Order: sequence, then structure tokens, then C-alpha cells
Amino acid sequence: MGLKWCLDMASKMNLAKIEFPDKLDFIFLKYRYKVSHGGRGSAKSWSYAKALLIMGRKKKLRILCAREVQKSIKESVHKLLSDQIEAMGLGSFYEVLDNTIRGRNGTEFVFAGLGVLTTESIKSYEGMDIVWVEEGQTVKKKSWEILIPTIRKPGSEIWVTMNPELDTDDTYVRFVVSTPPDSKVVQINYMDNRWFPDVLEMERQHCFKTNRDDYDNIWEGKCRKSAAGAIFAGEIETAILGGQIRPVPYDPMLKVHTIWDLGWNDSMTISMVQKGPAEIRIIDYIEDSHKTLAWYVKELEKRPYNWGQDWLPHDGFHKDFKTGQSTEEILIALKRDVAPGDTVDPAIPNIGLEDGIKAARLNFSKFYIDEVKCARLLECLRRYKRRLHQTTQEPMGPLHDEYCHGADNFRYINLVAPLLTNDLTPPPPSSGPRASADWR
Repeated sequence: MGLKWCLDMASKMNLAKIEFPDKLDFIFLKYRYKVSHGGRGSAKSWSYAKALLIMGRKKKLRILCAREVQKSIKESVHKLLSDQIEAMGLGSFYEVLDNTIRGRNGTEFVFAGLGVLTTESIKSYEGMDIVWVEEGQTVKKKSWEILIPTIRKPGSEIWVTMNPELDTDDTYVRFVVSTPPDSKVVQINYMDNRWFPDVLEMERQHCFKTNRDDYDNIWEGKCRKSAAGAIFAGEIETAILGGQIRPVPYDPMLKVHTIWDLGWNDSMTISMVQKGPAEIRIIDYIEDSHKTLAWYVKELEKRPYNWGQDWLPHDGFHKDFKTGQSTEEILIALKRDVAPGDTVDPAIPNIGLEDGIKAARLNFSKFYIDEVKCARLLECLRRYKRRLHQTTQEPMGPLHDEYCHGADNFRYINLVAPLLTNDLTPPPPSSGPRASADWR
């Protein structure tokens, strides 16, 4: 089987000659997962569409075409499949309807957004033979955890096409970094496409000359160091190249201060920071939601650190109408040393958001961030982006999403950094050995 099988089938069906890039010679073989990742112009999506149409003509199949977000059929591969039906001369076999595509033998293509599916609503797709997930880099972990167990018909397959953004994208980690059994995963780019058109070659060369920051990702399918348009994109790249993101050992001779961004439904974030002679070391990080302050304090006290003070933003000094207490008062009752402040003059200076972002960017070179214990914080910094105006696409304020809370915490760290001090009283013996002075 493989491409020879495809060409034989094309001949038997009286189709025009169908060709595929050599790297996709596995597309008609049996694998549970078929994953193609790479940049623009590789023909991976066109090839998957053609292959599914050929297979659906030969045999009755139920095929789900999915992506993370699909607000309308225009956001799906419906148009791509329709164009290929016309190009391959299959209009007499496939009926293209507004929301589905049906073959004369009962083959059916349906379209859905994974982000809105639940464990209940996904059940209608249990009998699918093939699922094609387009724009796979955007699919969330939760969506995969709902989809994969549902597609369990004997012999069923999951096909993925994507241009990865970050090497921490769940889809990239799930299939490229930790490839599951019974998978075929290939990287395919424009140079692997024998039919790469001249108009795209002009665009590629122009991008190479004028936009080198994005070129490797757009055209060669390489992962970015930070999300496209990320607020701290340049700073993150410089920090990686400068060795600021690395193992950052705890020094028991320095105080460990905690900086808090408060939340309940939204994430609560707590960073653990030490102030060195000329640098700020972010050595640990907690992020969670729907947990009590007592729970967070217990998590902190599991760490044998030489504790300094807890630094709170302005809302940490407001009394909660349900309890009549502020976060400051509760932490003090839990025996924590809270940096002094009030609603007017909080411990973390209350300056404007944009001014805080600007200050954090200017001071980024002073920070060393532990790449393992602070992996979630780094993820937030890599993905912290601005909203875009719906009409003009002009950047606006930062997005309020799952990554903004970690980024807010980092902004707070920068604001309190000049205020942090070290009590040189030796810590108790249980704090462990002193870190090497030449750790950098």
C-alpha cells in the first residue's frame, strides 16, 4: 500500500492523476495516529484532504473534521474539501451541503470545534472511522483528553496537521516529543512540496528578507521561543541566549520572599524570590485555583526555605465581605510575616498596568528563572499577549486569559525587587547546604 495504492485507486476511479509529497507516502497505511507538522506551503492539509476523499469514495466512512475553535463552518476545512472535490472531478460522487459533505456510498464528513465539546456531547462521534484535526497546535489538553478515548471504533484513526508554535504546545508534546505507539509523525515543509507555487516562493523570500523573527516558524515549522505577538517575546529570547533561564539553586543564606497575585476562580500565583548581590533569582512558583489561603501556606511550608516576607497587592488589604477579614489578616493569623501595607499604600506598589509592563521589560536582564520549578511561570511569560481590535487588528490591553496571572506575578516581582532585603542571621540546619557562590 502507500502511494502506489493511491495511484492505482485513482486509475480505477477514473480520476485525474493524484500525487502526494514523498514524505507523506504513509498516508494510506494503517496507523492509529498520522501527524504532519511543518510550515506554510508544505501541502500537508491539501494532501490529507485528497487522501480522505479518495478513501471515502472507495469505502463508506464517517469522518470528523475538527479544530479547537470553530464558530462557523467557514472556519473549518469544509471549503478545502469542496475545492478538492472539484479539482479531482468528484462532484458526481460527493454532495457538498452547507454543514456536511456526503458521498453516494454513505460516506459522510462532519465538522466540529473541540473546545465546546464535553464528555456527554462527544458521544455522538463515537462511531467515527477517522478524525482529522487541523490547526492541531491550538488544541488544548482538555480537548485531547475528551476526544481520544471517544474515538475507539476498531481500526479508527486520528490524523493531525499543524504548524507548531511553542515546544510546550500540548499537541506538540503529545505527538512529537512523546510519540505514542502506532504513530507516524513527520515534519514536512515547503522544500518537500514538488508543486510549491511561485506566488508562495515570492512570499517566502520576502518574509526571509523582512521578517526573520517569524520566518523559521512560518515557513520551516520550527517552534518559537515565545508565542507570536507575545509581550515579552524579545526579552524571553535574550534571556534564553544569556543563560538566565536555567537551574537556579536555593541559597539558604538569602531570604526567600513570596510575591502574591490573588485569585479564587482565577489563578492564585505565588513566586518565591531571592535577592542576590546584583540579580533577582526566581527559584520556585505555585499556581492553582479554588484553594484556601491555609492550603497555600501549607504548600509553602513544605519547602525548607529561609523565609522572608509575603508581599501582597492592593486587594490583599481589602476585607472580604464574606469573612470580614483581609488576606493580610488571614496570613498573619497563619503565622506568616506579611510585608506591611494598606489599601492606599500596598506592599506591592500600585502603578498602572502598562507602566508595570514597561518596567518589567527594562529590568528583565536582572532576573534568573529556574527552568524546572518555574516552568509554569515561564509558560505564562512566553504566551502573554495583547487583545487585538476586531476591526483594525491594532494591539490593545493584555488578554485576560490563563496566562495573564503568571505574567502579573512577574510584573509584581519587578516592582518589589528594590524593596527586598536579606536578614543575614544563619538559617536553621534543616535548610540544607549552601549553594555554590559561582552558580551563575
